[in-house]
Amino acid sequence: MYCTIYGVIVGFAAEGTRARDLVDGARTLKMFGEYVPVRAEIADVPHFSAHPDAGQLLDWLRSAPAPHTTYLVHGEPDAAATLRERIDRELGWTAVVPRSGEAVLVR
Repeated sequence: MYCTIYGVIVGFAAEGTRARDLVDGARTLKMFGEYVPVRAEIADVPHFSAHPDAGQLLDWLRSAPAPHTTYLVHGEPDAAATLRERIDRELGWTAVVPRSGEAVLVR
């Protein structure tokens, strides 16, 4: 089974960053001394606030098709857990807050 992976770059992507490379169409990124192929469609949303509140995030998520799983990887643990619960309750989506250092294989 295959699925399309999307990457969304929000806010300003500074020169010299991997985010900027992705916005500029890089097909490979150097990470940990190795070149890794980019296997995702990248969307640039330069004017999206980097710090929306939970309600704004949910409004934005409602406009997207439901993913298999939503991973919350930013924010304080309690706030992330609360947002995870709201995504589950209000959107009916599976949302996960990975533990620190946890690796997730996205296929």
